[in-house]
Amino acid sequence: AAARLCRGRCRALLARPAGALRALRGLAAGPEMHFGFQTVTEEERREKIYQVFESVAKKYDVMNDSMTLGIHRVWKDILVHKMNPSPGTLLLDVAGGTGDIAFRFINYVCSVRERQLQRKLKHHQNLSWQEIFESYQKDKFNSLGDSQVVVCDINREMLKVGKQKAQHLGYTEGLSWVLGNAEELPFDDDMFDVYTIAFGIRNVTRIDLALQEAYRVLKPGGRFLCLEFSHVSNPVLSKLYDLYSFQVIPVLGEVIAGDWKSYQYLVESIRRFPPQEELKAMIEDAGFFKVDYENLNFGIVAIHSGFKL
Repeated sequence: AAARLCRGRCRALLARPAGALRALRGLAAGPEMHFGFQTVTEEERREKIYQVFESVAKKYDVMNDSMTLGIHRVWKDILVHKMNPSPGTLLLDVAGGTGDIAFRFINYVCSVRERQLQRKLKHHQNLSWQEIFESYQKDKFNSLGDSQVVVCDINREMLKVGKQKAQHLGYTEGLSWVLGNAEELPFDDDMFDVYTIAFGIRNVTRIDLALQEAYRVLKPGGRFLCLEFSHVSNPVLSKLYDLYSFQVIPVLGEVIAGDWKSYQYLVESIRRFPPQEELKAMIEDAGFFKVDYENLNFGIVAIHSGFKL
């Protein structure tokens, strides 16, 4: 399935003038950028972020639970409920290496299919037991209703962890794993019904390019959803949050993952990330319509939403 979805990448690349492609992608070391509170070149930032996630991949889920006291699970549940996918939905989850959004998507669609089947059988009270059994078995083997989720991540280690989790938890149907860069996705135009990126967009080197790519691969009418740490609106909570972030999270990173520096960067990257209104404007600049956002927990995180019309 992944190979089918990746078709046409070469055609798309060849169709672009080489010079224009290099200018568009900004692949040269080029301008200075932020890596947490450090100033680095674009290429250095890309490499440093890759190393961060390669380092934390095996402990990523444990650290998420520790850093957020498990609340990240609720935030991800809210994202999928906001998506409200129906059977047949084709989802692209970018920077979703460990599979958290993908697994929730599969569970949600299976639940919708189950309710549809129950309603169907209730409206056919005159069916024999054999007919009910055969109908149930037929639908059971198509529990996703042709839905599919493609998990795309730039980091091999994160994808490796996600695949291991999927195997352990029994997720096989309707799930593909693709190595790819959010700034240059290996998919054709107008392919997906929904694009999600959860706690990943602040780690891309060029947010504007990632948003343009999200717009490109979505079908007309498709939806963009971004879950990301944001800026706290309550001044008192903001000070407490800063204290916790800078004094506790790096220590947890050292104790649990043996990696102080990576978690120091993750905290600093949150502070460098654009506030809600600024990110909303960037999403609109990429071409999306009806862009809005919902703050969760006073803006500790926010869900941004937009549509390709």
